[in-house]
Amino acid sequence: MDQSQRDFILRIIDHGKDLTLATVRSDGYPQATTVGYANDGMTIYIGIGKNSQKAGNIRQCNKVSLTINAEYADWNHIKGLSIGGTAEILADPAEIKHAGACMIKRFPQVADFMNSPQAADFAVVKIMPQVISLLDYEKGFGHTELVTV
Repeated sequence: MDQSQRDFILRIIDHGKDLTLATVRSDGYPQATTVGYANDGMTIYIGIGKNSQKAGNIRQCNKVSLTINAEYADWNHIKGLSIGGTAEILADPAEIKHAGACMIKRFPQVADFMNSPQAADFAVVKIMPQVISLLDYEKGFGHTELVTV
């Protein structure tokens, strides 16, 4: 991956509004869900219910795919990422604290949630990209570049 590709990836991740996460269900079908996220560089953090379908899927198979799109006015300006990576439900308190700080920076209201009784049912997932497809329609309809991390 060259510097311009890295910059493109980080611009999309840093400024995207949400992501669509696909996990693998026990029956083999993918399950796609839109979630909010925070990041530290290319490392992505999401919060999910500890007993949610997503959590069960990740415990069974840590391979995930996700998409993040930049806002655009028309399809000639579509830019986005399709990421394949691995997901881990965090258990280490230091990692959870770091992820929480990233989430609070992006979504200040998370601080109130983390101090509420509901936080006990919350799990933090770290997603580490392995392969990223860069989508940039400004370079032509359907233009993609595949890079490994």
